[in-house]
Amino acid sequence: METSNKQKVVALLKSIETGDSVPVSYINPNKYIQHNLGVADGLAGFGTLLQQLPPNSAKANTVRVFQDDDFVFAHTEYNFFGQKIGFDIFRFEDGLIVEHWDNLIPVQPKNPSGRTQTDGETVITDLDKTAANKKTVQGFIDDVLLGHQMDKLTTYINPAKYIQHNPAVADGLDGFGAAMKYFAENGLIMEYQKTHKVLGEGNFVLTVSEGKFGKGEHTSFYDLFRLENGKIVEHWDVIETIPVKENWKNNNGKF
Repeated sequence: METSNKQKVVALLKSIETGDSVPVSYINPNKYIQHNLGVADGLAGFGTLLQQLPPNSAKANTVRVFQDDDFVFAHTEYNFFGQKIGFDIFRFEDGLIVEHWDNLIPVQPKNPSGRTQTDGETVITDLDKTAANKKTVQGFIDDVLLGHQMDKLTTYINPAKYIQHNPAVADGLDGFGAAMKYFAENGLIMEYQKTHKVLGEGNFVLTVSEGKFGKGEHTSFYDLFRLENGKIVEHWDVIETIPVKENWKNNNGKF
């Protein structure tokens, strides 16, 4: 049987742990573009990174994996120079990986509702609603996160069911509101300025956005949403500070 693009991504990520050399063949060595700014471009950069890992230290457990046309995106628990949670996006051409983006964050304690950064629903449903769900999430990003129209929250989020996996935020709209109040009172910001990607499969949608966070650091926001009946009911995210350009190991940009 032919290996699917999803299977190729899971195998490639697992090979970081196992050292299996076969999944590297799923990367096009002549075209591979790297957007992790801490890794040099191309297949050589990926190889150099792996060589820097302490022996037998790496772990990779992919919790969720999705496909949207030529893109596959995964939600993975890592031990990769320390325990981390990451979203990875791979773009395929003719069955081979030609481009990679990611966002990584150290593993955090459970949030105020007792949830981890990766637990929760994993089952993909509503494949016929992919386009509609992507449109709903785009509306949420545009109206609420970019447009600050907080009165539209319940247009996009089901307040009775909203489950939150952000390490610092509790379930429900009360949790969201408490987090925003804390930020305001402590001179912190969470500012979305531009959305670069909206990818989805069925009831799951991932957005990739750029903005400012905390004390104003240039930031990459990856947000994964699960929807039911046209409304957001669950959210996971990874928020990563973008390094200053003089520290980049490639010139491809974060996005």
